[in-house]
Amino acid sequence: QVQLVESGGGLVQAGGSLRLSCAASGSIFSINAMGWYRQTPGKQRELVAIITRGGSTNYADSVRGRFTVSRDNAKNTVLLQMNSLKPEDTAVYYCNANTYIVPGARSTLYWGQGTQVTVSS
Repeated sequence: QVQLVESGGGLVQAGGSLRLSCAASGSIFSINAMGWYRQTPGKQRELVAIITRGGSTNYADSVRGRFTVSRDNAKNTVLLQMNSLKPEDTAVYYCNANTYIVPGARSTLYWGQGTQVTVSS
């Protein structure tokens, strides 16, 4: 089994910064893409940023230029540096990891439990 644990959420004023961290542990052979998503009540979970094992990234238009995703493959961790935060960034943030348990097997997408980010105006 694989567990993902997020940390770093909290309350910040508009214009401030937060850094989210997500660590994957368990029976991991390798991890392909890792990503950050967010969700607010009554809305679908939406992509924030994604990073491949090789370091290629993609961002939602709403966060591009303000957020930076990075990862440490040796530690199976993914980070999300969030700068110039806006009230509309308020959400529960989830990380995920496209994980191979054994070589040659199909990958499985695992999710963390989420961490609350609240940006006050």
